[in-house]
Parts: sequence; C-alpha cells; structure tokens
Amino acid sequence: MTARSNTGTIAGFVLRTARESIPRTQAAMAEALCVDLATVQGWESGRRPIANMRAVDLLVLRRRLAGLGAEAAIVALLDAAMDADRIISATLQPSDGPHPLAEWVHTRDTAHMLAWALTGTRPPSLAAIPSPRRRGPAAASPLLSSPDRATFFEQLRITAEAASRTDPQGILLHRQALYLTSYDTTPEAVTWTAQALHARRGLLARRGWTPQWAEARSTATALARLGDPVPLLDFIERAIVDDDAGEAANLNYWAYWLGGTPLPQSDDLFMRDRQLTGWDPVTLLRGLTRGLHHAPGYVDLYAHTMWALLTAHPWLPQASGLLARDLTERTEQLLDGHVVSERSRRELSAVNYVLRDRT
Repeated sequence: MTARSNTGTIAGFVLRTARESIPRTQAAMAEALCVDLATVQGWESGRRPIANMRAVDLLVLRRRLAGLGAEAAIVALLDAAMDADRIISATLQPSDGPHPLAEWVHTRDTAHMLAWALTGTRPPSLAAIPSPRRRGPAAASPLLSSPDRATFFEQLRITAEAASRTDPQGILLHRQALYLTSYDTTPEAVTWTAQALHARRGLLARRGWTPQWAEARSTATALARLGDPVPLLDFIERAIVDDDAGEAANLNYWAYWLGGTPLPQSDDLFMRDRQLTGWDPVTLLRGLTRGLHHAPGYVDLYAHTMWALLTAHPWLPQASGLLARDLTERTEQLLDGHVVSERSRRELSAVNYVLRDRT
C-alpha cells in the first residue's frame, strides 16, 4: 500500500465494525443512510475519509448509527480513530506544518487506535464484542502494511529526535513520539527506543512536580512496556508519592487519559491543577478498575492511583455499588497473587478496606 496524505483507514474500519455490529450489509447501510453504495465503500476503505465530511453530516452519521443499533462502544471510537488517522498520515508524509502529536495530548482511545493499526491489537474496549465472521480475504484489523509500518516508525524516530525540548509543544511532541516508538518490536527498533529512553533517565531522578513531569512519566511507562519496570517504580516513589503536586498531576493525567476530562488539552500544563477540577471521579475509578494492568510496574501505578483517588474522594464506593464490588474482587485477586510491591500491597489493602467499609 502506498502512503496516502489524507488516509481514513482506521476510521473507515471502525465504521465497518459499527455497521457489522447492527448487522447490516454495505448495500443495506447505504439505503438506510440515503447514500449510494460507492459512498459507503469509500468510507469504509478509507478512500473517502469520513473526517472530510461536513461536521453536520458526521453528526448525522453518528446518530443514524446509534439509531440503527450499532454498538455504542464502537461508535464512541470514531473520534479517536480520526485522530489516529491524522497522526499516521502526518508521520508517513511529513509537511511544514505542526505535527498532530504537538497539538494535543492524546488519550488512551487514540493510543489504542494507533496500536490497532500498528500492531493489530484489538482495543480492550471492544473485547466483549465478538468479531463477525467475514467471507473472503477481508482484513480483521486496520493493520498498516509492513512497508507503511516501517516508514511510520522510521519517521517517528526522526520526529522524536528533531523535536524541540524548550517549549511545551516541542516537549509534548517529543514525549508522545518517543512513547509511540515503543510499539515497534523489531530488535533494532527496541534497541534504539531503549537507548533513547535511557538517555532521558535523568528526568526520573527529579522529585515531585517539574515541567518535565509528564515526559518522565512517559519515559518510565515506555521502559516498562519494553520489560524494564524499575524506572516506573522509581518514578512512583520520587515524583508522585507524598508530593501534593505530583499526586495531583498523576490523578489529572489519568482522568484525561481515561476519558474523564471533556475537553482536549493542547499541552501538559493542565496536570498542575491541585484542586482536581474538570473531571469526573466516578469515570476515573471505572476506567482504572476496568483497565487494571497486572504487568510489573504498571500494576503499582494503578494501585497507587486507586489509593490516591479513594483518599481524595472516599465517597466513591457509595456512588456505584456494582463498580465497588468489581474493584473489590480485583484487588483481592491482586493481593492473593503475590505479584505486587510492598507499597502496593499496603495501598491495595487500604483500598479494599474502604470498599468494604462503605458498600
């Protein structure tokens, strides 16, 4: 496949997945939407990106999908899919304008859309939705071709190296581009990414909040993705625990990452809000509970964040009994599994006590 300057492949695949969840054929969908068959085929293939639609037409499309019975979890991914398409398109064919990774802090949904296109990994939010049986050689994911993936990661490494480290947008571009390079699992790429990340380890030695706090967090989590959880454990101890600004930054970042903040953020400075305003604690607790990661390093970050959230909002278990029971079961499984650090064990025990005491 040749790199395209305005690709809509990921959003098109999400649209196809939404159609199949109804289920409807392309012809039936075209009839329901009052468009011709070629239009639906163009949307789903990415040849006619839905991001190019007028805003009002895109709004109508979303509502029609919902009215026809499409899975809400799939329709909800359309924005993130269009974001991912734009990131991939801008990376495959660089221009003189600002890179999308320098324009806004992307969320977990965008990261999952990128992973779907770069690794073939199905988004966790779709895990409960069965994949339909398809006739013929239809793709099971919006996975880019091998040449496009190689070009994407090569350009991403160039982008990360060239990013300015002196302004908020440059720092944002560098950290997000560098984090995404960890999706490339070829031996040479893993070596490059590990070296680039280790070169930034000085950031991890800083205590509490700094303007590079988010970059240090991304560095530590990317190293954990590559199999080295120690920097993330050190980051938790140095830059989060017992530091009010660091604790607030961690909760604010998680709330944004998990979709609890309604507005997109153009840089990392929103994390400094110590009043913890602008996001919904229940949404954050739900996201932490459903996404609880058992991998070394990650599980400790989840454990501390849940403890900090319930410390700041002890009423949360009473807001959703089902959610509290689900989290109780998950924390007990972790405590029984002997896979967490001593700090995480203490914090998970405290979380478990709050949950049982208030439900």
